[in-house]
Amino acid sequence: MTIKYDASQRFDLHTHSRASDGMNTPAENVKLAQEKGVSGLGVTDHDTVAGVKEAVEEGARRGIAVIPGVEISTRAGGKDIHVLGYFLDAEDPVLLQRLAGLRETREARNGQIIQKLQGLGIPISLEEVIAGLGRQLRPDESLGRPHIADALVRKGYAADMRDAFDRYLAEGKPGYASLPRIAPEEAMLWIREAGGAPVLAHPGLYGDDALVSEILERGRPAGIEVYHSDHGPEEEQRYLALAEHYGLIPTGGSDYHGVRQGVVFHGDLGGRCVTGEIVERLRKAAGK
Repeated sequence: MTIKYDASQRFDLHTHSRASDGMNTPAENVKLAQEKGVSGLGVTDHDTVAGVKEAVEEGARRGIAVIPGVEISTRAGGKDIHVLGYFLDAEDPVLLQRLAGLRETREARNGQIIQKLQGLGIPISLEEVIAGLGRQLRPDESLGRPHIADALVRKGYAADMRDAFDRYLAEGKPGYASLPRIAPEEAMLWIREAGGAPVLAHPGLYGDDALVSEILERGRPAGIEVYHSDHGPEEEQRYLALAEHYGLIPTGGSDYHGVRQGVVFHGDLGGRCVTGEIVERLRKAAGK
């Protein structure tokens, strides 16, 4: 039976779990959504769908709607661009193979970051970063910059996660590294071919609205993430206008990664939500 979503429901469409660089298990995120009175959430881990099955099963137990998703790493205009996908088939073999390739690129980039940090005189290793997880990293999970930032904080080279990014890991900083990636429009095609609806993630983080417009023109996604923890009212109005101009679905989510050193990163789960009407439009855009 097809689920119908309506205006009375609140959805956080952008959350991360331990399958990528979040702190919680997928099930823990679903439990937190229930505690915060959120109707449902999108599971959008970086370059992996490893957390979708667990979240869907926990959602069924708790009466929380879980939208299968992903956040794909791409590059355009000299910037890292992220593309969200919703209602995709998380068991699609072609998608799984493509995401595995992206994780290999991510692993190579992590190695370059570690080398750069070592070159700055910071005694850090990838093994040390993985050990900080307190568990084994599964082959279908992905390691990201927040994990490295966490290690920098533990070693005393940064005050907190934000400081680690501002000092070392953000674009343009001495520990930043980037390898060739697919273009945003290719990621959007992958998502469509896996039965999903593509959405351009957090455009305000790119600092280049001309590039954002170019990506929307070339890729023609189903939506654009208007509401995000790092978007202020001005950005929301600007991207809502872009959504209207291009006929896109205005989506939103917290980009919740959990709590590290007592700090929520980027925002708390449920801090940015959209109504079930938006989710219904995404479902229809995915052909479900």
